[in-house]
Amino acid sequence: MKIHGFNTLTLLDYPGLVGATLFLGGCNFRCPFCQNGNLVLSPEQEPEIPTEEVLAYLKKRQGILDGVCISGGEPTLHPDLPDLIGRIKELGYLVKLDTNGTCPEVIRRLYTEGLIDYVAMDIKASPSRYQDAAGCRDMDMDMDAIYESVSFLKSGVLDYEFRTTVMRELHDASDFESIAQWLAGCRAYYLQAYRESENVIRPVFTSYSRQELEEFCEILRKKIPLVDIRGID
Repeated sequence: MKIHGFNTLTLLDYPGLVGATLFLGGCNFRCPFCQNGNLVLSPEQEPEIPTEEVLAYLKKRQGILDGVCISGGEPTLHPDLPDLIGRIKELGYLVKLDTNGTCPEVIRRLYTEGLIDYVAMDIKASPSRYQDAAGCRDMDMDMDAIYESVSFLKSGVLDYEFRTTVMRELHDASDFESIAQWLAGCRAYYLQAYRESENVIRPVFTSYSRQELEEFCEILRKKIPLVDIRGID
């Protein structure tokens, strides 16, 4: 397993826990607003952190760290993911998976084998604008897989959240009306304010204000009990 990033301490990535985050390379999306563009477009050019080094660190931090978040890129594309998580679980950690939801069979397998405790699934946009938000207008994209992952998580068999990075160019009130219908009754949904960085794939987007995001939250709360905002003061 090629690990390209390792955040050894985070209070943000795993809700309610002190954790660490691993970043895997490669993705089947090309979201133009992605903050980890280097991991998506050219993971082979990124430094690689030996798996044994990461596991040794996690072993030393037993009792200090509570959980490990597996992020990317898109982790579910890696055939060795179950083996990696299995070794992390052997150290006694809770595991959170960040995913775009395109591999529902992998999510289901990880759950069935007791390898994940929490899933954060990105909802890129309303279904009608998904290809644009995912950067897949000229690529094959299986929306049925996205729907299947959403349905599986909404069944409530494990803890989860949905989340959307929001920007003016890809989201408006009508999109959140549509998303509210789609995700109605889900456990938790978070809006994340877009922030530009040097690693964004296409830095052409602009953010909404907190007040504007709150207006979107009010739309969503008609169908979803827990809706909140992240990434903005």
